[in-house]
This record gives sequence, C-alpha cells and structure tokens, in this order.
Amino acid sequence: MANRFQVTFDAAHPPSLARFWALALGYVDDPPPDGYDSWDDWCDAVGIPTEERESRWALVDPEGTGPRLFFQRVPEGKAAKNRVHLDVAVSGGPAVPLEDRRPIVDDKVAELIAAGASQLDRHDLADDYWIVLADPEGNELCII
Repeated sequence: MANRFQVTFDAAHPPSLARFWALALGYVDDPPPDGYDSWDDWCDAVGIPTEERESRWALVDPEGTGPRLFFQRVPEGKAAKNRVHLDVAVSGGPAVPLEDRRPIVDDKVAELIAAGASQLDRHDLADDYWIVLADPEGNELCII
C-alpha cells in the first residue's frame, strides 16, 4: 500500500500562493475540522493569535484523490531552481491530437499569467507541447 503524502510549498504569503495553485489545479481550501464552522473558529478554540492565522494554508482535491497541498510562511525568498516541479496536465495527453492540445495549454497559460505567473519557456515539438511557468513566488511548473 502506498503512503499518503502532501506537497509543501514555502511561501511569503501562504493564502495568496494557495489561491494561485487552487486556480491551477482546481483545488479548494481544506475545510475546517469537524465541529467548527470556520478555520477562525478552530483557531480561536486552540488559541492561535490573529496575526498568525495566515502563516499556513492548505488546499485539497475536491474529489479526494490528489495530494493535499500545504503552504507555510518562511522568511526567505526562493533562491534557486526547483529540483522538483509539478506538471499540470490540462490537454488530455497523447490521446488528443497535438493541434487540439496546443490551444488548451495556451488558454490555461493565459489564465495563470493573468493570476500572476510568468512564462519561462515554451516547448513545441513534433509530438509534444508544454509551457514552463513560474508561479507568483517563482516556483516552476509545466502546463502540459
């Protein structure tokens, strides 16, 4: 049996970076624990000060299949190229003709650039197409 895991992002402002990734992946905010109407209610119950409440944020796959994403505030900015990145598969893959995949990828890239991403590279090969982006805090991702 495989182990469950979450993907953790260091961030300057976790809620803002989480909003970007929610748009990129179709994820939603992690709901508060049972018995609480909101995360603020839970934070009040466990004594988390108001000024610390945006130091962490989490997203989940609304269908419950993908990993949880966790965003944690850190004081330092991104310093080097990622050694791991996410490939966001929006185009349907090789079963979809390449000429149909390109506009799907381009549309998602445009949406993410409008949300604060920047384009780093574009790969248009005879049998594949993807665009490399940086999220608003500089983390690389590929739209495929």
